[in-house]
Amino acid sequence: MRVMSAAVLYFAIVFGVGLTLGPIRVFWLEPRIGPLMASVCEAPFLLVTMVVAARWIPKRLSLASNPLVLCLMGVGALALQQVADISVGIALRGMTLTDQIARLASTPGFIYLTLLMLFTVMPLLVNRQAG
Repeated sequence: MRVMSAAVLYFAIVFGVGLTLGPIRVFWLEPRIGPLMASVCEAPFLLVTMVVAARWIPKRLSLASNPLVLCLMGVGALALQQVADISVGIALRGMTLTDQIARLASTPGFIYLTLLMLFTVMPLLVNRQAG
């Protein structure tokens, strides 16, 4: 049950920051500097959020720091993130699922995919036990 709670909290924190930064990127940055540079500007904020949340949540919830548990936290959060991201794309941006998948073939899409991979493995990366 703690793993599920950790996954939900990790998802909520990172997705909340992404949901806050998304409109800034789309409506303010993209028209001024283009989609690629807007994604580059947004990425460090998301990355820092991932690192902080992935480090804090297992400690806060007294989650076992074994690799399987940390991987489950990341994969669970990724599953929630994908459902939410697809839903937001459809409901708020009017994008079809095909549009969203096609966006992944762009350079900003590659940045997004890289962030998703980091999001998934970050709980394991930042909570590794030394030696």
